Amino acid sequence: MRDGTRAPGTAPQDAGADGGGPGGDAPADDTATAALDGTAAVTPAGGAATVGRPADGAEAGEIRLSVVVPAYNEAERLLPTLRAVRDHLDADPGRWGPWELIVVDDGSTDDTAAVARTAAADDPRIQVVTTPHNRGKGHALRQGVLASYGRRVLVTDADLATPVEELDQLDALLTAEDAAAVIGSRAHPDSLIDVHQWRGREWLGRAGNLLIRAVAVPGLRDTQCGFKLFDGERARAAFAASVLDGWAIDVEILRHFRRSDWSVVEAPVRWSHRSGSKVGPLDYVRVLGELVKLRTAAVNRTDLLVGLAFCLVSFILYKDLWADLDRGYLKDAGQDQNQWEWFFAVTADNVVNFRNPLFTHAQNAPDGVNLMANTVMLGLSVPLTPVTLLLGPPVTWAIVLTFGLTATAIAWYWLIVRRITGPAARARAGAGAAGNGHRWAAALGAAVAALAPPMISHGNAHPNFLVLFVIPLLIDRALRLCEGRRVVRDGIVLGLLAAYQIFIGEEPLLLAAMGMLLFALFYALLDREAARRSWRPLLRGTGIGLAVCLPLVAGPLAWQFFGPQSYSGVLHGAETFNSPRAFLEFAGRSLFGTDERADPLAMNRTEQNAFYGWPLIALVAGIVIQWWHRTLIAALALTAGTAALLSLGAEIPVPLTDLTVPGPWAPLGKAPLLEAVIESRVAMICAPALGMILAVAAVRFAEPPLRTVRVLGAAALTAALLPIVPTPYPVRERSAVPAFVTDGTYRDYLGPGESMVVVPLPSPGGADALHWQSTTGFRFPIAGGYFMGPWGPDDLGIYGAVPRHTANLLNEVRDSGRIPDIGPLQREQARADLADWRAGVVVLPPQYNEEPLQAALEALLERPGKWDGGVLVWDVGDLARQGRAGPG
Repeated sequence: MRDGTRAPGTAPQDAGADGGGPGGDAPADDTATAALDGTAAVTPAGGAATVGRPADGAEAGEIRLSVVVPAYNEAERLLPTLRAVRDHLDADPGRWGPWELIVVDDGSTDDTAAVARTAAADDPRIQVVTTPHNRGKGHALRQGVLASYGRRVLVTDADLATPVEELDQLDALLTAEDAAAVIGSRAHPDSLIDVHQWRGREWLGRAGNLLIRAVAVPGLRDTQCGFKLFDGERARAAFAASVLDGWAIDVEILRHFRRSDWSVVEAPVRWSHRSGSKVGPLDYVRVLGELVKLRTAAVNRTDLLVGLAFCLVSFILYKDLWADLDRGYLKDAGQDQNQWEWFFAVTADNVVNFRNPLFTHAQNAPDGVNLMANTVMLGLSVPLTPVTLLLGPPVTWAIVLTFGLTATAIAWYWLIVRRITGPAARARAGAGAAGNGHRWAAALGAAVAALAPPMISHGNAHPNFLVLFVIPLLIDRALRLCEGRRVVRDGIVLGLLAAYQIFIGEEPLLLAAMGMLLFALFYALLDREAARRSWRPLLRGTGIGLAVCLPLVAGPLAWQFFGPQSYSGVLHGAETFNSPRAFLEFAGRSLFGTDERADPLAMNRTEQNAFYGWPLIALVAGIVIQWWHRTLIAALALTAGTAALLSLGAEIPVPLTDLTVPGPWAPLGKAPLLEAVIESRVAMICAPALGMILAVAAVRFAEPPLRTVRVLGAAALTAALLPIVPTPYPVRERSAVPAFVTDGTYRDYLGPGESMVVVPLPSPGGADALHWQSTTGFRFPIAGGYFMGPWGPDDLGIYGAVPRHTANLLNEVRDSGRIPDIGPLQREQARADLADWRAGVVVLPPQYNEEPLQAALEALLERPGKWDGGVLVWDVGDLARQGRAGPG
């Protein structure tokens, strides 16, 4: 054995200790241990044997380069390959110095082993590692690399499809780029392919590379070219942690390098296809299986537990909804559940019938609804079309809420581990390792980001503000741009993510952009050097992102802002700002909250956009004071504080007085796009910022050696978070769809193009008729509805249809129970409204103040209603036609 060196097959003690590779701490296979001072083969427990002698008396630590050649049934072309490698290295001894060449015979059934031993007998720098049975390329490479001693390790295929002369440029790049690995890439634009494979195999290879990039090593265009140069110690660490035996070993090793934050550079090479390839058609399937194994092995148990915990929490919150999907209706949803189920159903109906998914005539007859100008979440409603058609919109609604919340929590968890509490993030910050504690700290931060009271409030009725799993991905991609390593690729991905988020929710994207901008500004002020390094790649990548995003969304956005039934600005009404008290109070659906205390401080129960509770605010204030010197903590705190201030609206009340002072939202609220934002929602930016601050604190609380400090930290976090733990959403039983609709009786009353007028007309205050439509396949249009549409000469956006005299009169009767005087003018207006609605039938379902409504309708229509299918109906097709014909 070489004196003063480790035995072949053992990993360096200072490399890979973090278990960064797939499989974590999975042990390497036993590897050959040989007596290298003679020619005798020693076969260890792992079944491998090594033959060779010291390289001209050189000490192992002096070996500059190890060349590893895996071989299986390569007797015919192995010897020329070994000679070519030897001759090239000997041609420049000043550059390469002492080297070794390791041939790994992977259980060949021909004379490969004999040829290799003959070469080893002629040149002591050649070693042979043999295994009794064929185990695969991955196993062979692992044996060879772990038997190596070189400061650099070249892995090359036995056919030398890439000539050994390409080693020179790989070696130069390894030094120039300060990289951990340089890999030959046939996909590099400067590569030269002398002899191509047959076309089908090339397409399979390209498809495989796309899959590999998607699931394992994004950004690397060719992982399978058999010519790679590694830093020796890092290569041995990666192969020691590897578990795959087949062709996907290259992917596993490169993934280990990526996860360890070791730089990998692709280099152009010359390459020629060689006949006699050992890759068969079934090997592509095996590689797919190995990729699945690789992804499975890479899953951290804590990550899995955290994901399952978030999923369980989501199901607990929505358990009552899942218990009765046919009749269950979220109690605090107002009319939004009817609206969202209708959105999912109308999208599915448009898709399956090949209609424009951006518009519909199903409600607001005959004008229709601009769906792109409403929150239809096409990014989810279109992919979920099969679910909606097969199982119904209530199932889609429950799936989006439950799994959307789960995905959002997991995405925040991933971001916090990656950027704040994980080993790589802590290394960048100069902090030590924290074991798996950093993952539980990240889980706590993610829970605050995804399950804070504002999020739970919107979980009643606004999935576009609950399903935010794209936002953490956008934030991570922006941070990658700041690193400036792969600006073009990261900019493209940023653009694609932004485009997709637009089709999930535009206002959440706008708020996220606002939060990211605030954080970037504060961080730049606090760390000028980081800003100086980051602004150019960030600006360039953002420009690339816009160039990718805008063409994808330009058409739909043009339809939204300039298409039929588009609008400008939104009339949200008064009291859309947060009260300062709302930040200190508990939400109605928090463990310590009550509706009596929360309701007066919010627009409604779906807009409780603050309510973080005084214990959490107090704890975060203490953390910020204690660790203000940390740039991350300070920037997050300033971001949250500014967002909270903006959410107070254009005029901020002065405590204990009747006075108000102008708020910073006053000028912002008039800006394009921001004019449509409900300012209280800006406080939702606080949720991820507070979660990240608590994640940092949780890691710090766990670090001190004193148990007392750890216990007090845990107690403080518990005391701050326990009061805002969400409780399950209450559910009520929804009204049944009348037989008039379910039995199809309405067909007897509606002619082509005629609509159904349900009294009172569907509106934000009552939209059960949308449920009638969504459960019966949109067989009839309805007048009125619950949507956003234009009103007035300026086309301002309002909730619901343009108000009409007859609709207002019937709403007044419904609310008061009093019948106003109804004369010729009212009847003439009713006929005109029926004409405008293209009405075929008026329907009065059983409800509060039903009798006054019946009397008012009989007076307006001058005919009695009749019961049919559980509702009172009036056949009004003739009146509508008279109204369209005009007087006389």
